[in-house]
Amino acid sequence: MRTGSCLCGSIRYAVKGPIGPVDHCHCSMCRRAHGAPFSTFGRIRRSDLELTAGAELLTGYASSEAVVRSFCARCGSRLFFRHAALPEHEFVTTESLDDAAGIEPEAHIFVGSKASWYTITDALPQHEGYPFGDD
Repeated sequence: MRTGSCLCGSIRYAVKGPIGPVDHCHCSMCRRAHGAPFSTFGRIRRSDLELTAGAELLTGYASSEAVVRSFCARCGSRLFFRHAALPEHEFVTTESLDDAAGIEPEAHIFVGSKASWYTITDALPQHEGYPFGDD
């Protein structure tokens, strides 16, 4: 089991199952939401996510018709997102995990909208969109 939290520590969570696949997302919405050239998310089963503290502070924003992003109402930390195409899953920011040892990104996604000033220098596969795959 892995645990994580927001920056202020008010929201705490546990992931009881595996995390993956893990992708670096370069879409313009992730870049704006995180203030970084990309954000890194791992897919989990929604049933494996348990909010252990601060559930009342978790708020959401529908950044598109298909995606709802969840964050802490107190400190603004981005924690999760849901995608309508995968209703049984949640995506967790790997940066919010207490210990991400052993979690390795598998691909870059939405590279067609990546920041023009950022160069991808690793050998991970690159995808124009989101390659939703089977479990």
